Amino acid sequence: MPPVSPRLKLLSAALLAGACLTPAWAGPHAYVPNEGSGTLSVIDTETDQVVAEIPAGKKPRGTVVTPDARTAFVTDQPAGTLNVVDLVAGKLVGSIPLGTSPEGAGISADGRWVAAAVEEGNEVMFIDTATRQKVFEVKVKGRNPEHAVFSPDGKTVIVSAEEGEAVDVIDVASRSELTQIPVGARPRGMGFSPDGKFAWVAAETASEVYKIDTASWKIVGQVKVGLRSNGIVVHPDGQRVFVSNGGDHNVMVIDTRTLAVQATIPVGQRPWNMALTPDGQKLYVACGRSGAVSVIDLTKSEKIKDIPVGKLPWGVAIR
Repeated sequence: MPPVSPRLKLLSAALLAGACLTPAWAGPHAYVPNEGSGTLSVIDTETDQVVAEIPAGKKPRGTVVTPDARTAFVTDQPAGTLNVVDLVAGKLVGSIPLGTSPEGAGISADGRWVAAAVEEGNEVMFIDTATRQKVFEVKVKGRNPEHAVFSPDGKTVIVSAEEGEAVDVIDVASRSELTQIPVGARPRGMGFSPDGKFAWVAAETASEVYKIDTASWKIVGQVKVGLRSNGIVVHPDGQRVFVSNGGDHNVMVIDTRTLAVQATIPVGQRPWNMALTPDGQKLYVACGRSGAVSVIDLTKSEKIKDIPVGKLPWGVAIR
């Protein structure tokens, strides 16, 4: 008989004592929206097994999870809503109207705000997570906004637009657009350095990644990467940034200081959006055409597993 893990012993003892186990209490889980299946696949990041499938709407895309890991907010593209998923009960419990064709979503570090990019309206909706109500919206210059990402301090949101060559910057306090930064064609994934001093943007058509100084909102570096670059994740140590290349079926590791590509790691077909475990040791990559999530061991810079999920996984959120 295989040995019982310390965590499983702890969970079993808690269950016997009548404890209510939330996903956060049980440890980090990865939540994967599946566009083609209408579900969230829930992956235990310790065992790398799917432990639940939760209905999440007609075509779930952008997914964020509250800091207590009790609630997920998921954009539903055909419904034009931000769906509310109770992760403890494992069910869809409500929806918030957004507009036509919402896509990416971001959540502030304190969990107060969700920002959802709405493609057809060229705007970003801001939802209060406590009241589950839309509080305000900001029109952006970019057409077809896809992602909305909060800075670590929650003061700004950067927005990428599919039909454009720029990134919009929203000032949350004034509820208005602060500036626009020209980048390569079809900007997609974005991320901030842990200290918030730099933002990173992948431009899909240009197949380039841009490093932006957030004090001046100017490009201070760029690097040619793989074909159809899209997803971006910055490591908690601030020394590495990861980009998924949809056309090359791989993830590249970039040194944030020198901009040199340190490693190229093969993954599944059409790698898209990604997320890191809190300890920064594993990267989970949604691979749409494979119907799987590729797991990368960052201590070895190699893929260790493909986890089958639903049809057309769009991204990953981890809490």
